[in-house]
Amino acid sequence: MGNKQKIKLLSVLFFLIGQVIFAQDDFNVDYSVSPKKYEIQSIRVEGAESLDTTVVINFSDLKIGQKISIPGDEITTAVKKFWTQGLFSEVAIAVGKVEGDKVSLIIKIKQLPKISDIRFDGAKKSQVEDLTAIIGLSKDGQFTPNLEDQTRNAIIKYYQEKGYDNVVVNIVPDNDMSQPNSVIVNINIEKKDKIKVHKITLEGNQNLSNWKINRAMKKTNEKGKIINIFSTKKYVKSLYEADKDAIIEKYNEIGYRDARIVSDTVVRHNEKTVDITIKIDEGKKYYFGSINWSGNTIYTSDFLTQNLRIKKGDVYNGKLLNDRLFVDDDAVANLYQDNGYLFSNINPEETNISGDSIDFSMQVYEGRQAVINKIGITGNTRVYEHVVRRELRTKPGELYNKSDIIRTLRELAQMGLFDPEKMVPDIKPNPENGTVDIEYQLETKSSDQVELSAGYGGSTGITGSLGLKFTNFAIQNLFRPSTYRIVPQGEGQTLSIRGTTNARYYSSASISFLDPWFLGKRPNAFSVSGYFSTQSGVSNRNTSANSYYSQLLNGTQYPTYDADPDSYIRTYGASIGLGKRLTWPDDFFVLNTSLNYQLYSLKNWKYFIMENGKSNNFNVGISLSRSSIDNPLYTRSGSLFGLSLEITPPYSLINGKDYSDPNMPDTERYNWIEYHKWKFNSKIFVPLTPNQKLVLMARADYGFLGYYNPDRRSPFQNFVVGGDGLSGSSTSYASDIIGLRGYASGSLTPRTSSGSYNGNLYTRLTMELRYPLVTEGATTIYALAFVEGGNCWSDFYQFNPFDVKRAAGVGVRVFLPMLGLLGVDWGYGFDMVGNATRISQYGGSRFNFIIGQEF
Repeated sequence: MGNKQKIKLLSVLFFLIGQVIFAQDDFNVDYSVSPKKYEIQSIRVEGAESLDTTVVINFSDLKIGQKISIPGDEITTAVKKFWTQGLFSEVAIAVGKVEGDKVSLIIKIKQLPKISDIRFDGAKKSQVEDLTAIIGLSKDGQFTPNLEDQTRNAIIKYYQEKGYDNVVVNIVPDNDMSQPNSVIVNINIEKKDKIKVHKITLEGNQNLSNWKINRAMKKTNEKGKIINIFSTKKYVKSLYEADKDAIIEKYNEIGYRDARIVSDTVVRHNEKTVDITIKIDEGKKYYFGSINWSGNTIYTSDFLTQNLRIKKGDVYNGKLLNDRLFVDDDAVANLYQDNGYLFSNINPEETNISGDSIDFSMQVYEGRQAVINKIGITGNTRVYEHVVRRELRTKPGELYNKSDIIRTLRELAQMGLFDPEKMVPDIKPNPENGTVDIEYQLETKSSDQVELSAGYGGSTGITGSLGLKFTNFAIQNLFRPSTYRIVPQGEGQTLSIRGTTNARYYSSASISFLDPWFLGKRPNAFSVSGYFSTQSGVSNRNTSANSYYSQLLNGTQYPTYDADPDSYIRTYGASIGLGKRLTWPDDFFVLNTSLNYQLYSLKNWKYFIMENGKSNNFNVGISLSRSSIDNPLYTRSGSLFGLSLEITPPYSLINGKDYSDPNMPDTERYNWIEYHKWKFNSKIFVPLTPNQKLVLMARADYGFLGYYNPDRRSPFQNFVVGGDGLSGSSTSYASDIIGLRGYASGSLTPRTSSGSYNGNLYTRLTMELRYPLVTEGATTIYALAFVEGGNCWSDFYQFNPFDVKRAAGVGVRVFLPMLGLLGVDWGYGFDMVGNATRISQYGGSRFNFIIGQEF
C-alpha cells in the first residue's frame, strides 16, 4: 500500500472513531466497555453524485439485518473495500442512530473527479492516436493518482522506444466548470532531442571485425558514418538489448558457441548522444561432430542427414541447425509435416563435447498421422463460399500437409478478393483422435476499381482514360437484382470496361470478361473481349507534313498540330480464349489458347508501311506461363515466366501470288497480314532481408516478330520501345508498346526512311529493389530503385544482347482499392539514341507515370 493510501486510511479511522464517540453522547450508548453487537436497521449514502446508492452499499458488503460489532472489524473492512475500488478520495462510515440493539449507518463518500476530456500538447496527430490506445485514462472514467502514474509511465516508455530518452511528461487536471466533479486532463509532452549513439567501442573481438559486429546490430548504430546513412542511429534501451543478443547469435553462426558479452556500459557523451562500450569474450571455435538420429521409423537416418545438409566437420552454426530442422521450406520437420505427421517433433540434444567438436542426437517423435476433420472459413462477407472452397488445397479426410496450407493461402491471395497480409490459418490439432481442424481466417477487401489513367506525349498531349473493373462479378446473377452491388457479385469473375481519349486525336473503348472457373467444375479460365480505337493524323493547316516528319525523324520536340479527320487508323477487334491449369511439370503452369481477330482501317496514315485501305488479322495465340508469386500487390517471393506465340496462317505460301512485284497495291499485299510473333517474359522475386520486406525483382523480356515471306512482312504488330508504356497497346495501336524508363516514348524503335516504325525485335532487362511503406488494409505503397536496359532492332541479324540502352532511377507505387495501381518513376537514360535517319541524343532525365497498369 502506498504512503498516500496509508494516510487516507488513518484519516478515515480517526474520523470513524470520532463519529462513534459522538454517537455515544447523542444516544447514551456506553462504548467504554467491550464492543457490542448491533443489527443494521438501515444504510444511507451521502456524496454519491454519479453512482447508484445500491451499488455503493454493495461495495461495503454490509447488509440490512446483518449483525455487526461496534466498534469492530466489519466497519474497518468495509472502509478498506471502498478504497480498493479506486473511485473515491474520501470514505467514512458513521453511526446515524441507535435504538436498542439496532443501528443506522451512514456511508459518507467523495467521488474522485470524472474525466470529461483528455488533451495532448506536444504530440503529433498520429502519436495521439497511439497514445490514446495505451494510456489508462479514458473519457467518462475516474481520474485517480494510480492511473495518473500509469499514464505518465506508458507515455515515457512510448517515446523512449522512439529514441526520446529525455522525454518529460506533465499531467495537469483542470476543473471542468461546465460539469460538476469533472476534470479536463491536460497531458503536456516535452520530447526534447532524440538520444543518438555517438560512438561504439568494441573490446575483445578477434574473429569478428568491428564492421561485421556493427552490421549485426540492426537498431543501434553510430551517427555520422556514411555506411549508416540508412540505419537507425538512435539509442533505445530495449532495441540495444536485442542487438546485444544479435551479436552473440552472429558469433554462434561462425562456430563460437560460448561467446558472451562480459560487460557493457552506456555513458552520456553529451545531452544528445551516448557512448557505448562492449567487452566480448569470444571463447573457442566449435565444429559439428557426429549426428545421430533416434526414434525415426518413417525416414532412414541417412535420408534425414542428407536433408539436414549438415555434415561432420562443418563449422558449428546454431542458427543454421535450427533453420534446417524447422524453418526452411525444405526443413527436416516439414518432411513429416507434409506427410501428415502434424504431431511430430524433433529435439536436437548435445550428447558429447570432445575438444572442439559437438556431437548431436536428434530425438524424433513421429506420432501418428493427422487426418483433416473440418475446414472452416471466417471473415468472408462478399464471395460465395463455394468460390473460396474450390481454391482450397486442403480437403476433409485427407492427410494434413503443411505445404498444401501454404499453397492455399497463395491461391486465395491470387484471387485479389482478400487482404493477403491478414490471411491466417488457425490449426486446431486433436492428438487424442488423430485429427486436425483448419480454419482459414480471411478479411474481405474491396477489390472493384475505378481506374483513372493519364499519359503525356509530345505529339498527342494529355491522354486520359476511365475504366471500371469488377473483380467479383457474377454473370449467373445477371437477372437477380438482390445480388447487385452496382453489378451482380459473388462468383469471382472479372468484368472490365475501359475508355481512353484525348478528345480530337485519339479514342478507344474496350470490354472484357473473365471466368477463372468456366462452368464451375475445373480451374479452366474462359475469356472474351471486344475493343475499338481510332487515332487521327496531323493536319497540314498548322505544320507541313514534311516539316512534321523532319522533326519526327530528327528526334526534336514534336510540333503543335490539329487532328486531321482525313488521316486516321481505326482498329476493331475481338478475342475469345480458354486457359487450363496443368499438373505437369507442376501445377503452377497454365496453358492458354485464344482466337483473335483485328480489322485495321487506314486513311493517309503515314506512320506505318501501309498508308491506305483495310487489313485483316486473324491469329491463334498460344501461351505457356508459370506463376508462383506469393502476393500480386507486393510480391516478396516466387517467379513469373511466360512464353507465347501468336501465329497467322501462311497465306503467301499457299495462295501462289508473287509478292515481289513492287507495283502490287498495299490493299492486296496486306489484305490478310501474316506473321509469327514470339515473346518471352520473366520475373523473379528474391527477399533480401529475414523479414522479407526488402525485395529484389529481376526481369528479362524478349520479343521477335517473324515473317514467312520477306516481301510481305507485317506492317502491324511490331514493337515500339521507350517511355512509360502508356501510349497504347497491341489492341489499340496495332503495336506492342514496351516501356523503358529514362527514354522518350518510341525513341529506341528503328524507323524506315519514310518515318514508319520498324521494330521487329526487342529486349528489356531490369533489376529493381523494392521496399514496402504501407501494406495494411487494402492499400499497398512501396518505394523502388531500378537499373534497366533495353533496345529494339528491325532485323534478327542485327540483334546484339550487349547493345542495350542503360537507365537508372527511383520510383513509388501506390495501390488503392478504388483506383488500382498508381505510380511515378524518375529515370535517367545514360546512352545515345538514334539511327541513320535520326540525330542522336542522350536519353537524359525523364519522369514516367504508371497509372492503371504495372510498368
